[in-house]
Amino acid sequence: MAEKLSVEEAAGRLEPRDTLGIPLGPGQPGGLLEELGRRDDWEELRVYGALLLVGTELFNHPKVHYLSGFFGPIERALRDAGANISFVPADFRRFAPLLEEQHPRVMATAAAPPDADGWCSLSLHAGGTATEMRRAADDPERLLIVEVSGRFPRTSGLLPDYRHALHLDQIDLLVETDKAPFPIVDPPPGDAERAIAEHASRHVDDGDTLQTGIGAIPSTIAGLLAEGDGGDYGVHSEMFTTGLMQLHEAGKISNRKGQFDGVSVATFAGGTEELYRWLDGNTEVVFMPVEIVNSHDVIGRNRAMVTINGAISIDIQGQVVADTINATQYSGIGGHEDFVAGPALSLEAKALLCMPATTTVDGKLVSRIVPWFDAGAVITTPRHQVDVVITEHGAAELQGKTVHQRGEALASIAHPDFRDELLAAAERASGGRAPFPDE
Repeated sequence: MAEKLSVEEAAGRLEPRDTLGIPLGPGQPGGLLEELGRRDDWEELRVYGALLLVGTELFNHPKVHYLSGFFGPIERALRDAGANISFVPADFRRFAPLLEEQHPRVMATAAAPPDADGWCSLSLHAGGTATEMRRAADDPERLLIVEVSGRFPRTSGLLPDYRHALHLDQIDLLVETDKAPFPIVDPPPGDAERAIAEHASRHVDDGDTLQTGIGAIPSTIAGLLAEGDGGDYGVHSEMFTTGLMQLHEAGKISNRKGQFDGVSVATFAGGTEELYRWLDGNTEVVFMPVEIVNSHDVIGRNRAMVTINGAISIDIQGQVVADTINATQYSGIGGHEDFVAGPALSLEAKALLCMPATTTVDGKLVSRIVPWFDAGAVITTPRHQVDVVITEHGAAELQGKTVHQRGEALASIAHPDFRDELLAAAERASGGRAPFPDE
């Protein structure tokens, strides 16, 4: 049976030289991480995690090395301030085997309080840590710490294979706090985002299975679909968002997907406080390990899968940069490649990549669609997996097209100021010798 301790006592159970594994973002134990940040006796603490959503002094300590699989605003701020932080390149599916290899002595997570039968729902996150938490529970040399708060929603898995909970008998240390999950509010869309959402929504048909992320564009797409005449949609998404909740509330979700019928599938959730309240006790949404949710084969078996993701930049070959800016880590790989590659297994499926055609750098208008990437650019998703690219100027369907045809299609959705340069680059890339405009 779990030993009940205060957060201060639980934090004291870590050794000055130790290893700690924590979930991505919404699964992080906020009270424990804050309390660990109050300790100053660290000699060598290695922490494995991703997408920090907890403010703590822990990672400012010079003897604490944080290895992150996904950078968010906190990771970027820590890096820029000189903290001992490293990025570990891996897609979300690989978090589980990497964590098994790293074998941290201590595993810790947030959860909902135990139910009458002693089960603590893992709430907003299944991801790549649930299996390793169970390994830690079974190993007398390791420690499993679970921080429970009544402000975390009680969510479900899909029995009998995917129980989204830990039992009190599995937990070493149980900590009670009043921490709330971090709310994520989508920014309001601008004109470009609204235009992109309009183009993207035309690629969604009745009966499609949807995956989407967070941000102004996906939330606007979800709003358009919720208000539109279509429906009979399914949900199979790495992340369950406020926009997907709105589709449920609008009666647009039937989840007749051909697998996991009757429920929306996700591996974690993030959104507004309203979303967290809606998820509490809601069996219409199930949480499953990321190695299932993000599997190419599983994604491809859904009825008429349509995935909606973003990009930072794309070249005329169709190569996508989605997690770095000027070769500097900005976010992470996550499920980007998985949810572009998965739909390619079915002719009726589509993978939409949405981004504004331009950005402004030092006061200068810059195209996000480029002839080629500079040396050192880091590719997130290779060209052969890319299907449909959407900007405010339209949609470019790339699958099955030649290099030259891809370049022409992408040039057609670029800002008009850059189209001639892109067309010339497409000609050259396909073996032609058309001069660039400035030659």
